[in-house]
Amino acid sequence: MQVRRRTNPRGLLVALLLLASGAATPTGAQLTPEQVTQLQAVTSAALSPDGRRVAYTLSQPRAPEEDTIAGQRAYSELWVAPTAGGEPHAVVQRPNTASSPQWSPDGSQLAYIAGGQVQVVPAAGGEARAVTSGPSGVSAYHWAPDGQSIAYTARVPEAPEVVARRRRGDDVIAWSARARPVQLWVQPVAGGDARALTPAEHTVRDFTWAPDSRTLAVQITESSDVDADYLYRRIHVVSVGGGEPRLLVPTEGKLGAMAFSPDGTRLAFLGATSLNDPLAQSVFVVPAGGGAAVNLTPDYEGSALSLAGWQDARTVRFVAAEGTKTSLNSVPAAGGSITRIMGGGPEIFTSASFARDGSTFAVAASTATHPNEVFVTTMRERRLGRVTNHNPALASVQFGRQETINWIARDGWRMAGVLIHPVGAPQGARVPLAVLPHGGPEGISYDGWSTNSLYPAQVLAGAGYAVFMPNYRGSGGRGVAFAKGDHRDLAGREFEDVLDGIDHLARAGIIDSTRVGISGTSYGGYFSAWAGTRHSARFRLAMPFAGISNWTSFMGTSDIPLENAAVHWDLWPWDHPGLVWERSPMAHIRNARTPMVIGQGLADERVPPEQMIQLHHALRLNGVDSELVLYPREPHGLLERQHQLDYMRRILAAFDKHVKPAARPTT
Repeated sequence: MQVRRRTNPRGLLVALLLLASGAATPTGAQLTPEQVTQLQAVTSAALSPDGRRVAYTLSQPRAPEEDTIAGQRAYSELWVAPTAGGEPHAVVQRPNTASSPQWSPDGSQLAYIAGGQVQVVPAAGGEARAVTSGPSGVSAYHWAPDGQSIAYTARVPEAPEVVARRRRGDDVIAWSARARPVQLWVQPVAGGDARALTPAEHTVRDFTWAPDSRTLAVQITESSDVDADYLYRRIHVVSVGGGEPRLLVPTEGKLGAMAFSPDGTRLAFLGATSLNDPLAQSVFVVPAGGGAAVNLTPDYEGSALSLAGWQDARTVRFVAAEGTKTSLNSVPAAGGSITRIMGGGPEIFTSASFARDGSTFAVAASTATHPNEVFVTTMRERRLGRVTNHNPALASVQFGRQETINWIARDGWRMAGVLIHPVGAPQGARVPLAVLPHGGPEGISYDGWSTNSLYPAQVLAGAGYAVFMPNYRGSGGRGVAFAKGDHRDLAGREFEDVLDGIDHLARAGIIDSTRVGISGTSYGGYFSAWAGTRHSARFRLAMPFAGISNWTSFMGTSDIPLENAAVHWDLWPWDHPGLVWERSPMAHIRNARTPMVIGQGLADERVPPEQMIQLHHALRLNGVDSELVLYPREPHGLLERQHQLDYMRRILAAFDKHVKPAARPTT
């Protein structure tokens, strides 16, 4: 199948706007924070059943002139592009937003969520109509295989007395009862009343149809809190005809996507191998009638990310992370060797959407030089053809050369990470280093697009820094044993992996080991705070954003106390108070000499603001240069353009002040 490159008109418009505003880069210039905030990215891709069109959602940043509206975030537009060539057309554009595009099984209609409800528009064009009308809106939905119904999830509405009380100004929050359950409903597409399929007191987390369109596999939790979502999902079967959900298979730990075999006799799902497995990274199959699940990937040195359906009644397809790369694979449902269909190249993708022929598929993929775009290929060609180009201005950016590097940790473990070389560095020069550790700790640094407001990798490379993004033990992408490799030893050997990587770069003559700074978010923020306290002599600058500074108080304030204990630590913190305190940056304040710039979102429930506030106070009271920057309305990250821009500028300024000079600045 021939797939032609072409320039998307929206991308061209953004490029022209950047040129007019002076924000675009002339040939050979470096990426700027302003450009990062204006990048567009494909966030999902759905291939039509006939393989001729792909519907995709596009994250569309708000224009600079909209910054006066506090709290405004990026738009999500919906586009459809022909896979064989031609210009895409918009279905939903700013100021409206849309998500979750799905084609009807016969390809005649395209559904999506907009205005809180499932909308359906004819594939040939025309007016959209709302299929659902629930008072709480729709969280997720799936077409039935026969195309006659849509199953969807929606939160149970608040009780009328609660709504009336709030209107009177009585807005007391009963914290333990604030989360509302989520029910599964089925709605005829042609019209009529929706029917609830699950009890109102339980929460549905995920679901998928069986081929008969009469039953669904449903992941249910008894409570609605975050820890239950992570650790206590259970797979049930429900009937469209009614009746109580029936437990299908006993599982332990995290669960991921599900897919029935074409003949409906088996269910594949992603799951954990134990309660303390950090990821639902293994592929399991269970008979549709129930029984024991079989792990099809028991010794796989990779992490399954999504299911790509069944290749046939005997073969399961899945997308996986393998080190810093990704791949599409297949495995026999009866067990056997894993076969790579494609991957391991420059394109990084986390899911795949197949056409009815089982051969043509689309992915949203990035590379080292662009964020996610739509790509299409076939099982025969296995070479991705790019369909969209939403950031044409990036063609004139001079990027730092990016590569996967490998090193051996001090205890013999094989390590890998991503290195970006600085733009324009003299041959043989030892350069300053920016370490950008990922979060999780089960996150992954991919050898694809790596730049965003909290990890401005190519911006730092353009400013003259080598950028090192290590996949330390505990990371995903290397299998279960590697992901569990930091258990009961947080910031121990896993942080030594980072130090060993820095030493490897120094021995290779790439970096100046006396000029090193570190910046990360969440668990990467914990690493940054740990670097600036416990290992202060090794780092000139530490920039933790939403990081952990005190594991004891974190356990009592985060929205994931159980996952923190059972999965991250693999122990109960109050049973090991000495270890938990010793691995807290706060325990090493007296050792701290490293200047810190500390960032935090004020609406963060994952890592509450108290973590960064107490670190800042302790540093200042001990005479260490510390700056605390708080961002209103922001959850666990930065979503508003002005906040993103501010933090990137602070990163550049702090690295230039503390890391770049040949001699360590006095403070």
